[in-house]
Amino acid sequence: MTDAVTRAATLLAEHRDSIDRLDAILVYTLGERFKHTQAVGRLKAEHDLPPSDPAREAQQIARLEDLANQADLDPDFAKKFLAFIIQEVIQHHEKHKKT
Repeated sequence: MTDAVTRAATLLAEHRDSIDRLDAILVYTLGERFKHTQAVGRLKAEHDLPPSDPAREAQQIARLEDLANQADLDPDFAKKFLAFIIQEVIQHHEKHKKT
């Protein structure tokens, strides 16, 4: 291999190592987040509160959009990602309400 190709392979490996570490951080962070949302779901069920809170969700989406802009991340992607998470959380809250 040429020096340029060797250097490119090294850089690629370094980027992939960083991606792998960040993926692990994302998974553990989501795990921690869902521990808290599960507790919220149980609390809502105990007090007969609705599984979703549209005002809170709108506030969080606006907050995340601002954070995405600060992080140079596509805000539309960030909003879609949070919407997916919120939908999962609501489903968990609905399950708690049924039990």
